[in-house]
Amino acid sequence: MAIKKASDVFKELYGHVSFGEMLSSVRYSDGFTQKDFAKKLKISQQDLCDIEKGRKNVSVERAVQFAELLNDSPEVFVEYVIQDQLYRAGLNCKIKVVPNEAA
Repeated sequence: MAIKKASDVFKELYGHVSFGEMLSSVRYSDGFTQKDFAKKLKISQQDLCDIEKGRKNVSVERAVQFAELLNDSPEVFVEYVIQDQLYRAGLNCKIKVVPNEAA
């Protein structure tokens, strides 16, 4: 029996999950306030609020930086950012970001 990631279950139940919503759920699950989480991400609290609410977009590079600061998977963070961009563009497709095999 395959075990599903929580984010996959959430997507199945509620549809599209934006990068900001994902980041907000990471913050809540880790027990951070916006102020403390923003400090951990090296951004302002207002920027974090804008990202969580979808008022500010995040680049792939910034998503990787956030993942590294949180000791999380850069591939997952990048996947959410790109999927978010596709969703906002009205494209009904799904992507999966996987690391390249070591040579």
